[in-house]
Amino acid sequence: MKKSTQVSEKIPTANRQYKDTVFRMLFSEKENLLSLYNAVTGSHYQNAEALKIVTLENAIYMGMKNDLAFMLETNIYLYERQSTINPNIPLRDLIYIGIEYQQFVNDKSLYSSKLQKISAPKFMVFYNGTDDVEDRMELKLSSAYEHLAGEPDLELKVLMLNVNEGHNKELMEQCQTLKEYAIYVARVRKYASELNLNDAVERAITECIKEGILVEFLRKNRSEVKMVSILEYDKEWEEKKLRKAEYEAGKSDGIEIGRDKAIAEIICNMIKSGFTIEKIIEVTGKPVSEIEQYLQCNRQ
Repeated sequence: MKKSTQVSEKIPTANRQYKDTVFRMLFSEKENLLSLYNAVTGSHYQNAEALKIVTLENAIYMGMKNDLAFMLETNIYLYERQSTINPNIPLRDLIYIGIEYQQFVNDKSLYSSKLQKISAPKFMVFYNGTDDVEDRMELKLSSAYEHLAGEPDLELKVLMLNVNEGHNKELMEQCQTLKEYAIYVARVRKYASELNLNDAVERAITECIKEGILVEFLRKNRSEVKMVSILEYDKEWEEKKLRKAEYEAGKSDGIEIGRDKAIAEIICNMIKSGFTIEKIIEVTGKPVSEIEQYLQCNRQ
């Protein structure tokens, strides 16, 4: 029996361009997030419900994205995963924390004689790209200032931690979930150099489950993890392979063709698996009009 897709409904897409990541899926679970927090801070909190998630889901309207923002006691923490080194993260975090603070003081007066207290921020990036970087790096907003003289009046520091397999070993031992996440990423990366990306992700997921790596998470979210992983890592690996092919063959259009083919396969698979149109938009970032073109996959 054909499944109803309800595609005629007009679905707002302004905040659907955000593509989820395995990191965000994994650490959106409070127990995993608390374990990560304890590992990077040396704390020993036990009650995951003490965490209050404050990630701005609608911040994409302003061109901003952050993987995870949460509060614990009186502090606010902004965590983000990056597969490329981005020197603009301090400026992005400055804008993002400004949006968070604006929400905090919406019902308060900043012109009163009373000091309005705000949460102290902590900024962190978990890097798992292929560039060779140190285990720990500090990125500063002041690095972006032109002709800075003396100490900056406004500074924002972001700690970047290399969470690739084999790096920050003490941190990995303190957070088993982060360690297993690094193993999963390394598996996908390894097999993507040998197989097509779809098969590489499938093999990585299957092996990790067999070996006790992220077992519950992968079993529970297998289909979505696969879809997200293909999108997440397609650019990282496919572009490298296609750039090499372009150089040798003198072609310039292979990258977009390869990526479009991969996304088309993902959309068809999600339709066949019964995912809602809203979820397909969220995962792929594609508009309803484009997804409608693939509905024939569900009718065959």
